[in-house]
Amino acid sequence: MPAKSVNDIVALCKRRGFIFTGSEIYGGLGGAYDYGPYGVELMRNIRNAWWNSMIYARNDIEGLDAALISNRLMWKYSGHEGSFSDPLVECKKCGARMRQDKMKDPTKCDNCGSTEITEPRAYQLMMGLSIGAMADGAINAYLRPETATTTYVNFKNVLDSKPHKLPFGIAQIGKAFRNEISPRGFVFRMREFEQAEMQYFVNPADDEKYFEYWKKTRLAWWTDKLGIPAEKLRFLPHVKLAHYAKAAVDIEYAFPDGFDEVEGVHNRQDFDLGSHTKAQNEFKLSAKVLENKDSTTKLSYSDAQSGENFIPYVIETAMGVNRAMLAVMIESYDEEDLGDGKSRTVLKLKPWLSPVKAAVIPLVRNVPEIVDLSNKIVDELRNLGIGKIELENSGNIGKNYRRHDEIGTPVCVTVDHQTLEDGTVTIRYRDSMEQERIKTNEVAKKLLEIVKQ
Repeated sequence: MPAKSVNDIVALCKRRGFIFTGSEIYGGLGGAYDYGPYGVELMRNIRNAWWNSMIYARNDIEGLDAALISNRLMWKYSGHEGSFSDPLVECKKCGARMRQDKMKDPTKCDNCGSTEITEPRAYQLMMGLSIGAMADGAINAYLRPETATTTYVNFKNVLDSKPHKLPFGIAQIGKAFRNEISPRGFVFRMREFEQAEMQYFVNPADDEKYFEYWKKTRLAWWTDKLGIPAEKLRFLPHVKLAHYAKAAVDIEYAFPDGFDEVEGVHNRQDFDLGSHTKAQNEFKLSAKVLENKDSTTKLSYSDAQSGENFIPYVIETAMGVNRAMLAVMIESYDEEDLGDGKSRTVLKLKPWLSPVKAAVIPLVRNVPEIVDLSNKIVDELRNLGIGKIELENSGNIGKNYRRHDEIGTPVCVTVDHQTLEDGTVTIRYRDSMEQERIKTNEVAKKLLEIVKQ
């Protein structure tokens, strides 16, 4: 059964080294978290699952890694500088600040219940920077609030260096920063977070077809690659569309406290390339954009067959990597009653997502031959290049099994006295707890089969 509360995951994350409170020894910082030894691995595996599906399994999408700091003009013409804000209210009684659109009752303070609430005001979500010796404290750059805009301004760079016919996409995974009023839900809403976004450039005549295509493709990825049951996911169409959107839908997961967004799929029309292109008046733009007199490049596409030069539409898929990790941990979390007052906590992760792919355990730690053979098996498994392999040399087999159940290790390999006699080891499977003896030289092949499941 999945976790009943996010608190179950919070406790596991701290205990087993997945996620720690940022700056914890100094009292922490709201909306900032540090990823520990196993959190780093799980995040990396989720990223790899996304990147493999978007880039390596296709011919029509290229990768990009753009700068975190970018010219202020980029965010002016994208619309972020003028309109990327949340409605902020303040309680006159207790001083609490809240997002009005997220309050339980917009007329009452969530903290103390007072009805003495200020009128809402726009609260800028971007984090401004003053860079350079002559800046004198004035904001002349921003930490990016998303990865999408840095993709749009690189549209021509990618197309010129790696030519594609429409449709084609550009994908990025990376950090983004938002000055959130009220971070919440553990790593669900943070000030520093990670996004996996793909911008798919299409002929305007094909936009609706590809919008539906990417809705189905992304939903299938959540079930096939992350192991989220289809009944725990749903589409929620946007009733009120953003100014740039022709259509938009959220993929939501059933968190313990209700459905909430983990990914968005958007038809952004020609707003983005149209906002940043030079010579806007040469193109018949569908979206309303700011007049741009600063861009130096036409972000258009020339169709070789028709001879037409136009601004492509964009179908965007935008996933929160931190949210994906949280959903995966919640869904894979299980507390099993083993009888006789015993129980175990286990993360039943897809093997390719598991932070540790296998643990090798010498049954006794004071027999050099057993320890040496264990190290030899570890080296062989590490040479497979499939991820983290751990040697557990504490000597307590039961505690080792329980620890690796909690971090989601799919198999443990135990080396014992019998190994020295007949060259076999015990393979113990996480989900079933079943065990079998196999030849030492068969362990690598067995593990490769498991991590592909």
